[in-house]
Amino acid sequence: MDPITQGTVGAAFAQSTAQKNNILRIALIGFLAGLAPDLDVLIQSSDDPIVFLEYHRQFSHSLFFIPFGSLLVTLFIFPFLRGSMSLKMVYTASFLGYATHGLLDACTSYGTQLFWPFSDQRVAWNNISIVDPLFTIPIIILTVTAIKTRKKMFSFFAIGWITFYLFLGFIQYERTLSAAMELAYSRGHEAERLTLKPSFGNLILWKSIYQHDEIYFVDAIRTVHSSTWCSGDSIKRFDFNYHIPTIDKDSQQARDIERFRWFSQDYLGYDEKNDLVTDIRYSMIPNQIAPMWGLVINKKLSMDKHASWWTSQSLDQSQLKLFKEMLRGEVCEDF
Repeated sequence: MDPITQGTVGAAFAQSTAQKNNILRIALIGFLAGLAPDLDVLIQSSDDPIVFLEYHRQFSHSLFFIPFGSLLVTLFIFPFLRGSMSLKMVYTASFLGYATHGLLDACTSYGTQLFWPFSDQRVAWNNISIVDPLFTIPIIILTVTAIKTRKKMFSFFAIGWITFYLFLGFIQYERTLSAAMELAYSRGHEAERLTLKPSFGNLILWKSIYQHDEIYFVDAIRTVHSSTWCSGDSIKRFDFNYHIPTIDKDSQQARDIERFRWFSQDYLGYDEKNDLVTDIRYSMIPNQIAPMWGLVINKKLSMDKHASWWTSQSLDQSQLKLFKEMLRGEVCEDF
């Protein structure tokens, strides 16, 4: 999730162990510890443009690494607090803040290697958006109130809100899943694979992706008291032999595609116009296949050269208007 949310959630959990005289310092420790796992974004290479895909949300986000990551945070922070707080107290706050990070990331759709080094599976529970102000703002208010009043009960209120909202996300996921299965059935399709993810900043409007034969169908489903749907795009599943048969399978570009396939959980499409292998899980509008990132394939590139990384995350006014209309249910149909 976004850094503000990660830090604030870490602060809320750390605060639950605080005393009146150190609640601010404990909150700051929890905030910093909640941010710390994302230092893995610094692992990059000028020679390999997608190495960050392999290391972001890897070892630093693992459940196994929590005690060690917490210790590193403690060793960094403790010299600044020597004399005012014990090593045990700093470590406890660091542990609680750090431990929230990977679990919270796993609630999103990006994928988190919770079980590294024993498994490289990217866990994605898909019950909250990567950015959701309705989730974050109450946590900020409650943690700040705990600091101002020196009453850690507000930290427990924050933890209660975190638990409630994430649980609500699971409920919404299950309700939307039923609607997505019904939509596929109404088309005479068998959903061989199906993934749902909440759209930006809410638990109402979801992106549905399912595979029938070798085609991915992408729709938006709005779930409130009942479910409605906005029909979307479809795209052929990426097939190496079909889309780029001239690229040698032993080339570096081919290996990059397989790394990207692992990252995207095999939800790959291909933009023939731009020679772009895309991750169809992400788009600004939930019923569209307008990629936010992908690999540019150069068919004339030498065997040992990497594919290029491409990103586009722009949202123009017409798209924003359409998104708001979908969110309000103005352009979606009843089942």
